[in-house]
Amino acid sequence: MAPDPTAPPAQKTAGTVALMTALLAACVAFQLNASMLSPALVTMARELRTDEAGTGLSQTAFFTACAMFSLFLPRFSDIAGRRRVLLGMLVVLTAGSVLAALAPNIAVLDLARVVQGVSGPVVQISLLTLRSEVADPRRFGTLMGVVTAVNGGVAGVDALAGGWLASTFGFRSVFWTIAVVAVLAVVAVAVGCPESRPSAGTPMDWRGVLPLVVSAAALLLAVEQAKKLGSANWPLAAGLLAVAALSFAAFWKTEKGSPHPLVRISDLKQRATWAPLLTTLLTLIGVFAIVNGVLISFVQNEHAGFGMGASVASLLFLTPIALVGWLVGPFTGRLAPVVGYGRMLRWGLLGSAVVVAVMALVGVHSVPVMIGCTVLLGVTYAGTANIILNLLGVVLAPKDHPGFLPGLISAAFGLGAGLSFALLSAVQVTGSPHGSSSTGGYVAAMLTGAAVLAAAYATSFLIPRPHTAEIPASPPESHSAPSPAETSP
Repeated sequence: MAPDPTAPPAQKTAGTVALMTALLAACVAFQLNASMLSPALVTMARELRTDEAGTGLSQTAFFTACAMFSLFLPRFSDIAGRRRVLLGMLVVLTAGSVLAALAPNIAVLDLARVVQGVSGPVVQISLLTLRSEVADPRRFGTLMGVVTAVNGGVAGVDALAGGWLASTFGFRSVFWTIAVVAVLAVVAVAVGCPESRPSAGTPMDWRGVLPLVVSAAALLLAVEQAKKLGSANWPLAAGLLAVAALSFAAFWKTEKGSPHPLVRISDLKQRATWAPLLTTLLTLIGVFAIVNGVLISFVQNEHAGFGMGASVASLLFLTPIALVGWLVGPFTGRLAPVVGYGRMLRWGLLGSAVVVAVMALVGVHSVPVMIGCTVLLGVTYAGTANIILNLLGVVLAPKDHPGFLPGLISAAFGLGAGLSFALLSAVQVTGSPHGSSSTGGYVAAMLTGAAVLAAAYATSFLIPRPHTAEIPASPPESHSAPSPAETSP
């Protein structure tokens, strides 16, 4: 349902407030699943009588499921209705949270996390809903920035709250909290979110969904094996890569013969598709494990690093990134239509590459410099590059097929994050094995990340401009002398 241009300003404002409240509630409910659980993994392992590897697998189950459902639910929402699909995902998220809170063992918890993963494309569908409801590019960019900023963490408070809840009331309290927030989100979406079905009446290409999901799942599981380094089952990883390749070949063949394909092959060949996907992949490879793995490992290392405790390390080095990104994101969305999406992305990527290089060369010797670099990454990566990459999936998608590109970019985020740990952790461990006092591995991992970010910066020049989402520059005024016709009476 398109916004009514004849509606009074007060009515438009009330509608926008209700819509934003609904979308933000939905995004927060999803984000809590990604961020509140990390500090609770140790408590979870103890209460379920398993080890941290077992609870870590539950995280893998959740993020893998998120990537799988992100591949096709955005497109399905084009057909079935975005409000309807968003409500369905939130209801399933609530059910999964209750199941996790009641889980008697780690197997049931893993199943619950897969169920929660159905909510993976909440942010993408929220952005698509905004796209259909807000016509003004500047206002649309601002609101998209607000929604996407939540995807980086709820101002850093979510992780701290998750750790406090787990240590005070047990890990189950975290899932009960998520369930309550999810119920509130269901109510907010039901009340404040209008329905939009840009592809109503088009059949859903379920035949194309299966091979694509199998291909992506096999690829993600192969990356997960590679992350284990010395303990990895490399024959299994190779077999999974073969399954991924064969399934993608089957998907390609299916889509070429489908009258209503999930992903049109002609769209895949366009720079508007593969260039943002490649840039997203390289960006996440270059920065994700730096922030969430290498940096945190270094500052807690008693021999090579600063010897900090886990809670202090999270407060000083993870919270600032989420908080600054949350504050900067709306301004990024506001500026992107004016300055240009591509230009904003390149500023963020180049800035991130420089900051990571400074971390490697100077920050490893100074706590204040490392903290300062973390804050700057909140601006350049979390508040700029991460925001723009999400928005590009919406503004570059074909108007008659708007759901497919946001879903693919969401999957690229997940794959890039996994590859980041597989690559940069290997570099770190090789140069600075456990117990070593050498900073060589940490420095090498950070410099490798900076190099990959530089490659993402170069690739970003291939992304075409989303002209319809940008505000054209005003033509310069002419100061030439008036013509005789202009001066004649």
